[in-house]
Amino acid sequence: MKSIRDIFKIGFGPSSSHTIGPGRAAEQFRWRYPAATRFRVTLYGSLAATGRGHGTGSVIHQVLAPHEVDIRWRTEEELPRHPNGLDFEAFDARGQLQGSWRVYSIGGGDLADEDGAVGPSEAIYPLTTMNDILEWCRENGRSLWEYVAEREGEHIWPFLEEVWTVMKTTIQTGLENEGVLPGPLRLARKAAAYHSRVRSSRGVIRDIGQLFSFALAVAEENAAGGRVVTAPTCGAAGVLPAVLYFLVADQNYPAVRILRGLATAGLVANLVKTNASISGAEVGCQGEIGTACSMASAAAAQIMGGTPAQVEYAAEMAFEHNLGLTCDPIEGYVQIPCIERNPIAAGKAVECAVYALYTDGAHKICFDRVVETMAETGRDLQSAYRETGRGGLARTWQPLR
Repeated sequence: MKSIRDIFKIGFGPSSSHTIGPGRAAEQFRWRYPAATRFRVTLYGSLAATGRGHGTGSVIHQVLAPHEVDIRWRTEEELPRHPNGLDFEAFDARGQLQGSWRVYSIGGGDLADEDGAVGPSEAIYPLTTMNDILEWCRENGRSLWEYVAEREGEHIWPFLEEVWTVMKTTIQTGLENEGVLPGPLRLARKAAAYHSRVRSSRGVIRDIGQLFSFALAVAEENAAGGRVVTAPTCGAAGVLPAVLYFLVADQNYPAVRILRGLATAGLVANLVKTNASISGAEVGCQGEIGTACSMASAAAAQIMGGTPAQVEYAAEMAFEHNLGLTCDPIEGYVQIPCIERNPIAAGKAVECAVYALYTDGAHKICFDRVVETMAETGRDLQSAYRETGRGGLARTWQPLR
């Protein structure tokens, strides 16, 4: 497995696979052909089907500006390697083709082409299953976050500090911003109103409302194209920071524990990414929100003093109860049902962590089997339920009168 730096990417929403990934691909292609005066980009499959609502065309135009860019949308044609495929072509002033590149946006802002992963690909984790890592923890009397520290080195902590800083800033910004999100749905922001109502609430209602407001703040900032951290994607970016921010606000946990929770969450996502997928276009929203919920639950259990077995149980449980979740964004925008799924998953993450902490960590289904099951379920899902915007709520939705 590669570094957890590949899990936590700092960028702009609304979609890691539809904006961050294609934007990175366009930038790399432009570097390859600096003399090009015109570009043609063909989008395939899910990337084409929901690319307009996700802002794919806009980010490609922005990166390749001021040159002429012709974007072709092949919604009915899917490339064999991944549903999110792109073809880049560069032309000179005489209209002669200078070169082309087929690339895939495989989730979380990552890219792959016909030769494999694009970018640094050094594997630094020799253990690639949770069971093997738990065995390492037992043999060495150490925690999951300590395995991350051993493999990543001390430089991982300044990186995670930056990630945590951006997460906090996104929440704070999202709690201040009001108005209507971009797009035809005319969806009003709710985070600021939720947070305001929290002040007059008490007990568990206050706690739930506070957690919801934090997750909404990030999800709404992402939907508006704001700066977020992929965790593991943009569409699911509100779950983990909401849980961490809530634990600080509610229990006043110190920063060092939060960073250890982040390291644990990154390890969980790395395992999913290595053994299955975090791409909604490939496995549905179970790969995005399901992974995010699992990350957040593992982080919470770690921060609250859980053993490695309890942390694994929290991660497994949170993932298990998101199996089969479809990806069906209405009108192709990362808004409905995407935004609401973030606070609901954040609440589930905390509940699963608390549940696991009241046990000894023993349970019947291991995390690795759930990841395997998620991958199988994702392959069984019809393409209409994998981010194409052709099935589920995206098909049956009608504007309320």
